[in-house]
Amino acid sequence: MNYPIWYVPTFGGGLLIALVAIVHVFVSHFAVGGGLYLVMAERKALHEQNSSILDFVKKHTKFFLLLTMVFGGLTGVAIWFVISLIHPAATSLLIHTFVFGWAAEWVFFLVEIVALFIYFYTFGRMDDRTHQTIGWIYFGAAWMSLFLINGIIDFMLTPGSWLTNHDFWSGFFNPTFWPSLFFRSFMSFMLAGCYGFLTATFLDDEQARHKMIRYSGRWALVSLVLSVPAGWWYISALPDKARSLVGGASPTIARAATVAAFSLAALAAVVITMILLNPKKARTRVLTVIVMIAAMGYMGAFEWTREAARRPYVINEVMYSNGILQKDVERINQEGFLKNAKWVQNKEVTQVNQLEAGRELFLHQCFACHTVGGFNNDIVVRTKNMSYGAMQKYLATIHEKRYFMPPFVGNEAEMKALAAYLTAGLNKKPLTDDAATAGDRGKKLFEDNCAACHGVEVLKPEVADWSKEKIRTALDKLPTLNPAMPDYNAPAADKDAIAGYLHSLNNPGTAKEPGATLFEDNCAPCHGFDVLRPKVSSWSKTKIRTALDKLSALNPAMPDYTGSATEKDALADYMVKQAGGEK
Repeated sequence: MNYPIWYVPTFGGGLLIALVAIVHVFVSHFAVGGGLYLVMAERKALHEQNSSILDFVKKHTKFFLLLTMVFGGLTGVAIWFVISLIHPAATSLLIHTFVFGWAAEWVFFLVEIVALFIYFYTFGRMDDRTHQTIGWIYFGAAWMSLFLINGIIDFMLTPGSWLTNHDFWSGFFNPTFWPSLFFRSFMSFMLAGCYGFLTATFLDDEQARHKMIRYSGRWALVSLVLSVPAGWWYISALPDKARSLVGGASPTIARAATVAAFSLAALAAVVITMILLNPKKARTRVLTVIVMIAAMGYMGAFEWTREAARRPYVINEVMYSNGILQKDVERINQEGFLKNAKWVQNKEVTQVNQLEAGRELFLHQCFACHTVGGFNNDIVVRTKNMSYGAMQKYLATIHEKRYFMPPFVGNEAEMKALAAYLTAGLNKKPLTDDAATAGDRGKKLFEDNCAACHGVEVLKPEVADWSKEKIRTALDKLPTLNPAMPDYNAPAADKDAIAGYLHSLNNPGTAKEPGATLFEDNCAPCHGFDVLRPKVSSWSKTKIRTALDKLSALNPAMPDYTGSATEKDALADYMVKQAGGEK
């Protein structure tokens, strides 16, 4: 609300952050666990007096330095760049709240850089004890970086008592600090073993190669096993609503959980295979690729889940994912969102600017999670089955129906403007539900713009044989019908409403059946019937009606339908007809 919007409609901000963050996390955690791996592998080589293993450690150190310091540094800068553009409000809040924590982390990062360069460039030129001490210094600094960032990152999910006292230490040592620290530490050690495969598989000495693959495999397997109870501890420490989302109430997290389960199983199976067997060099490389993909899937699923578990917030119970502070919602609802937004052209909604104002409301309140015709959460697809009236009703209760979505913030005129943009602007739908509804708004527009010259009793027989489409076309070229009539310079939505009203004068039509309206208002926001039809085509009306009593049991992501029994009966009748079932 206080910052301009970086508009990238195809990718969206959330997907860009996820892509950059997951890649960075996959490398940065290796930078922590890999430091301990280097020291312990060097110690193993010296203890066994094995020059082949020592050569491996030196080569692995070069790979480690290039990957973590060069590529990892670039992706770290990329994260700051992306989050500053996409979530400037959240970034600012985190910096101001934890400024000394960030400063301390950067000091430890500087120590990491210096220690790693000394460790690599003095390999074989420094006495063994001092060289390993430098390695321990690097690992200590790297783990302290993890320690500090962990506190800040988990504050976003579980701010805890900071919400009431705003104390630095309350926010830092938040309810998920310790379980997250253990989980991330085990994950970093697991990744150290996985990355160890990458360099070990290129060793020409078959005996050394197999020894270091088994050594790396034990690192990966033990750490992977220990990460499971740490992850469970992490989930147990979550607030009730976040734990509900992780438990299946969020479709995004449900998909991430599936990825995590398959990745965990594949990773464990391949690592055990590489420990117990001695596959040939070519097969080892193939298995190593599988290990890395599975490890990234496991790590990526965790990060995706952690991000999604905060929804509808970017900082839980503090700031919504669209940058609006929770404490400001009531005030903005009274004063209006556009009036308070600093980077909008339209400060209030009028008939002329309704769609443009709706677009600005979309950018500031919805674009943080939705793309426009893009890859992730495409708003066009998700709203294609909704009418203007249904969209208004949905926006009014969106947070109650779908907890992981922020509430609409603004006054009633702004809510209508957003509904208009999502339906008429993006999906080219009329700003009416049917002819009768069109008449309500269309009648007023007719009276304001046409009635001074044209009485209804005169126009009604003139348009008796006209279709609504013909009336609508005529409104675009009134002077060609009669040179005395000026052009009607109004938004397309207004012309749609007048056309609907004029057509309804001779064609009152029939009202929608109750079930159709109930479906649009309660189901269409998430389920188009083109998707539902194949799923329920074989269901009887009784089965559909029974399902409406226990939707959350069918899918935890669906809220229970709280309508009356009569409404459920009507909805079941409509659904079975649409599915082509019982007659």
